[in-house]
Amino acid sequence: MEALSVEQLQVAYDKKRVLTNINVNVPTGQLTAIIGPNGAGKSTLLKAILNQLQNKQGAVQILGKPYKPKEGIVGYVPQRNAVDWDFPTTALDVVLMGRYGHRGLLKWMTKKDHQKAFDALASVNMQEFANRSIGQLSGGQQQRVFLARALAQDAQVYFLDEPFAGVDVATEKMIIDILKGLRDEGKSIFVVHHDLQTVEDYFDYTVLLNETIVAAGPIKPTFTAENLQKTYGGRLVLFEKEGVVV
Repeated sequence: MEALSVEQLQVAYDKKRVLTNINVNVPTGQLTAIIGPNGAGKSTLLKAILNQLQNKQGAVQILGKPYKPKEGIVGYVPQRNAVDWDFPTTALDVVLMGRYGHRGLLKWMTKKDHQKAFDALASVNMQEFANRSIGQLSGGQQQRVFLARALAQDAQVYFLDEPFAGVDVATEKMIIDILKGLRDEGKSIFVVHHDLQTVEDYFDYTVLLNETIVAAGPIKPTFTAENLQKTYGGRLVLFEKEGVVV
């Protein structure tokens, strides 16, 4: 079974095509980087996959069937700038939102749900901030909280939109270690990523995107200078250091 199957996906804003003829299949159990220049449609692709857009055409399947948010099989970490950090809620409450797929939006959270949420906070070293308002947290701490929310979902497939943006080195290492651990458990993870220097160390699979799919596949045959140049065009200068494309 494939973690993600996309066929003839197209998205337009105000009659302007943002994504065109997106066709891609990614097997389960992969840690996948979605790579491309600014404006390539990476975040739009995630939103289209997760049925957050109305202005799309095409077919998307997650684990072999159309995605339904209530099924709880998907965890999603949005970009930090897409979140209202002034909303009056605590870190623990944010993580508890990840349990709604198991309980329903209007049902009471159980002791098990609270324990799952606290354990998820502990896994990202944020248990001491459980009762802290999210607006009082640093950027890296906020990112950890939203990762914990996704972990609390016990999902099978995870989508993260630039999870390393604005975080320190320690937080980035912690996040990638957690994602690799999920991968080792058989989960499938998709990450919008910008740092080309870490792609080969972090990921198993990559999707190169610039309004359409330029290339997709395992890292070694896909993450090449030729494919990167096709993806970024004149906006990318490539050189090799110890055999690694940078």
